[in-house]
Amino acid sequence: MSAGDVVVVGFDAAWTDHPRKPGAICSAHYRGGLCTGFEPPRFVSFAEGLSFVGAVEQQDLPLLVALDQPTIVRNATGSRPVDKVAGSLVSWIGGGVQPANRGKLGMFDDDAPIWRFVDGLGGLQEPEEARSATSGRYLVEVFPALALAALDARFYGRLKGPRYNPARRKTFQRSHWSAVLSVVADEAGRLGCEPAADWVSRLDVLDVRKGHQDSLDALICLLTGLRWRLEPRDRSIMLGCLGHGYMVAPVTPLMHERLAMAAALRSVPIDNAIPPAVRILL
Repeated sequence: MSAGDVVVVGFDAAWTDHPRKPGAICSAHYRGGLCTGFEPPRFVSFAEGLSFVGAVEQQDLPLLVALDQPTIVRNATGSRPVDKVAGSLVSWIGGGVQPANRGKLGMFDDDAPIWRFVDGLGGLQEPEEARSATSGRYLVEVFPALALAALDARFYGRLKGPRYNPARRKTFQRSHWSAVLSVVADEAGRLGCEPAADWVSRLDVLDVRKGHQDSLDALICLLTGLRWRLEPRDRSIMLGCLGHGYMVAPVTPLMHERLAMAAALRSVPIDNAIPPAVRILL
């Protein structure tokens, strides 16, 4: 069995598990490096997400869940070190990072639904091991906004992040939505997931709603997981650590340099080591 034998699930979770605001989930099966199955995005609660995982899991393949929600939160207040590092880049391109702390009731307190999902999944949070595992369930935290900065040079630069959230009517731009659709379809095709690349066209609608974005983000989660598993290690990055929180994401050399600067200033590991001091980027 090789890295090309795997089931990857992309899950854009609804952080508070609100019944009227579900998350979106999808999956892809690979055997011998070829995509042999694709389940397109559907709307789910956390409990339904667990059922989905059980339905798509193959007993002879490892399973990797790429989840867009903090999966390790130990700090009582403020934000995690990894949030600060990711935020240094995401805010530079014009986005934001929601700080994660245990004081956020319904999101990260002891009774928050995310912990029931994590416990129910039973997946190991060992990102490096997940790249070559031949069996078992694995879970990694991902962040679509960070991923997009690596997938197209148009999205990387000061205030150049795509404005593709239709819930933010004042900033949403239809041309940005179309650009993200194109980039996601291209990445899916590059990774050999042609069914996902074809499915993206279903999101090319005139009246873009939040559910469309949730489905798109689930696909970005999926592609992040596929890249982590299938591609050379230097095409992805792991920010943070298993002790205080982490994320995995696609990366470019320019992104890596900027993130390394932020990580060095805060003594946060990148790829399992705290980077040395680097020059300041203007």
